[in-house]
Amino acid sequence: MLPLRFHLSLHRGLRPLSHFTPFGSRRTLAFSLESKLRSVTMMSYITATETSRRLLFRQLFEKESSTYTYLLADIGHPEKPAVLIDPVDKTADRDLSLIKDLGVKLIYAMNTHVHADHVTGTGIIKSKVPGVQSVISKASNAKADHLIEHGDKISFGDLYLEVRATPGHTLGCVTYVTGDGLNQPNPRIAFTGDAVLIRGCGRTDFQGGSSRQLYQSVHSQIFTLPNDTLLYPAHDYKGFTVSTVGEEMLYNPRLTKDEETFKSIMESK
Repeated sequence: MLPLRFHLSLHRGLRPLSHFTPFGSRRTLAFSLESKLRSVTMMSYITATETSRRLLFRQLFEKESSTYTYLLADIGHPEKPAVLIDPVDKTADRDLSLIKDLGVKLIYAMNTHVHADHVTGTGIIKSKVPGVQSVISKASNAKADHLIEHGDKISFGDLYLEVRATPGHTLGCVTYVTGDGLNQPNPRIAFTGDAVLIRGCGRTDFQGGSSRQLYQSVHSQIFTLPNDTLLYPAHDYKGFTVSTVGEEMLYNPRLTKDEETFKSIMESK
């Protein structure tokens, strides 16, 4: 059955977001700027511990391709629904074993983009866990149960991930950002794929890459997040595990440059 879409008329200050539920339905929601500001005000009275209590989070590593896989689950929900971001074929069994140990229910196996340095574990996971659905961007031209676009929201329990299109490393790259509002993790968390690495970024010379597009994606979609937003990349080659928007805006040796300098750096690699 095709997912349903309900449209709301757009007014000034409203931004539509498509919302996926665990059952595959899709609807369009609109949030006013005023509503967002009220949410931010209310959040100031809630500690990070309280808002993050329902999120179970694990960072996993595959050493051959230096790839990070991320497990997120809403353990405050009766079914403890979970998502797995950027699974690798060689470590799929490890991931599934952990999911079983933690007692969570995997509903989505997601990718930030089509990876050239490893084979995704999505297919293996789907073959071993009935009901798991795959997710990747429509722009990636890959096959999946859900082909997502900029502005979509992927729900797992009462938590959600916002999809931000961040092409440049590849044409289909997206960044998944935890929700903004009550009962969502605070600070927010962004899973940047290869768009932003810790003190670096992904290459732009293949798979439809563009240094100019990557620079604009990062500065418009990632560096506009709050400075304390945690950044978790798809790879690391130097032993780092996490950064923040504020850190990368200060210390990233490539992305702190102006656009033309960044373009020259990337084209000289």
